[in-house]
Amino acid sequence: MFKIIKTDLSSPFLPGSMDFDESDNELLTQYCVTERWTGDLSNGLFMLGDKAMQAHGLPQRTCGLLNLIRCYEPLDRARVLELFEQAASSSSSFCFSTTIHLDGAPRQPVFCVGESTGLEEKYAGTIIGVFIFPRFQIDLAGRRFKRQ
Repeated sequence: MFKIIKTDLSSPFLPGSMDFDESDNELLTQYCVTERWTGDLSNGLFMLGDKAMQAHGLPQRTCGLLNLIRCYEPLDRARVLELFEQAASSSSSFCFSTTIHLDGAPRQPVFCVGESTGLEEKYAGTIIGVFIFPRFQIDLAGRRFKRQ
């Protein structure tokens, strides 16, 4: 899944459509791990949290877009890159799902939801979002799911 849409921040969600209470949070944490991330379009650097850094197999929390995308399933890399390029050129909301592909490790599904803002200035702006990691990995050799 790869989706992007131009945002209109003057059009909020319908009242009551985004209610989220404590039981929703408990259910979410039962099935997945979430973590925020940010991207600075003036320098092209992304700042990940500790969980996202580890899940992506990266040595540090700060990385470039290509370092991040190289962690994904090879067939999805071009589409994810295209999505980020579009988000960097026009204020947008986007989402994608793929699998983190690290040699010698089970594959980790990942969902990403984010938005870009502040692109009125050339080479400026921010991309922010959240990674959602389901609490299982995929062992493709045996076609099994491994619960974390």
